[in-house]
Order: sequence, then C-alpha cells, then structure tokens
Amino acid sequence: MNTQPLENPFWAALTSHQAHLGVRDELAARYVPEVAPFAGVGDLTATATEQLARLVTPGESLYLLGLLPDLGLGWAVKNRCLLPQMVCEKPMSVRDGPEWIELGEPHRADMLALTGLVFPGFFRPRTLEMGRYIGIYSDGQLVAMAGERLRVPGFQEISGVCTHPDHAGRGYAQRLVAEIGNAALARGLTPFLHVYSDNRRAIAVYEKLGFRLRAELPFCAVTRLAD
Repeated sequence: MNTQPLENPFWAALTSHQAHLGVRDELAARYVPEVAPFAGVGDLTATATEQLARLVTPGESLYLLGLLPDLGLGWAVKNRCLLPQMVCEKPMSVRDGPEWIELGEPHRADMLALTGLVFPGFFRPRTLEMGRYIGIYSDGQLVAMAGERLRVPGFQEISGVCTHPDHAGRGYAQRLVAEIGNAALARGLTPFLHVYSDNRRAIAVYEKLGFRLRAELPFCAVTRLAD
C-alpha cells in the first residue's frame, strides 16, 4: 500500500481527483472557499509559501495538514497540533438501525444545519460536491450523516460524521461510517479519516469498526494578514 498521498492529503487531493474543486499555482493549491477551507503546498520552499499567499485573500482563514511551511510574519498560526490519521483495510460490520438515504442538493440546508451545530466551520455550501454523503432522518429532521471528502490516489477519506446531540449513543454514526467505508473498499479504495486526539469517543467507535492509527500529521489553522 503506497501511503505517500496520505502524508500531504490536501495537496494530494487538489493535484489529482479534486483539482476541479480548487485553484492552483505550481507549488500551492487550495479549495475554493465554498467547497472547503483547506490548502496545501508541494514542498517547504519559500516559493511554495509565496504562491500560497497569492491564493489566499487577506483576512481569510484556512487549514493546513501534512506539510506546514514556515509562513513568516504575513500569517497568524493557531491551534497547531498533531492530528491522528486512521485507515481501515478490511470490510466493516454494519450494525442494524434505521434506514439511511442518499444526501444531495435537496438536503444541503439540512446538512449545513447539522454540521454547523455539531462541528462548525468545516462543511461549506459546496462540500457535498467532494463526494457521496448519506444520512438518517427522524421526524423530518436530519439527525446523522457521514460522507466522502478528500479523494487521493488509492484512498477515500470519510468525513462529515455528525450526530445530533438528541440522538447520540444510538450507533447511527457507526452504521453510516461502515456503509461509506465498505462502499469505498468495494471500489478498490482504502478508507481513511482524521479525528482530534481528544475525541476519545469517536476514536473508540472507529477502532471498533476496524480503523487503526496510521500516523499523526502536523495540522494548524492559519489566517493571512492584511498586506
């Protein structure tokens, strides 16, 4: 298994399967703001840093993962940490539960509302264009969802895993992650995901499904300062 694309996943996705969702210079790339707040560089040279600055509007914030260049005085850097990256190489057991549906354009507002409540800032109006999403409704309300975000050669990221607090503890997220992950495996792709190290509850669910820690990648939020 060639894991090289996972070492710098934002860059790997933006220079392969998801290039159409972003903008790029030779050594820097980023998703358009309506899709995702992510950017990446191809190396740690000053040229890559300069090109990244040209792609980001002054005052705009986004996230870097994997390669973190020395951005210098023109940027504010916050929440630097090591972000666990997990992979699953075997089919996952799908637990019983309510029926799920495919999510798309008619469900955009519901997806934004749920992610905004549970995990704000990452899911944008066009994030659903990054891949396939599925969800569970209860009494007309979207109460759980999961889907595909980064797509890099050989691998499919699972993300957007959210459960409404009123419906937590029922196994909805575990069910949806297994469905999405098994579908990726069936297409010959290895599922992977990212999770904050202090989210022990989510990590336990992923480990139960068969995910294992592959690496901890440098991660931070950055804001380009005004010129």
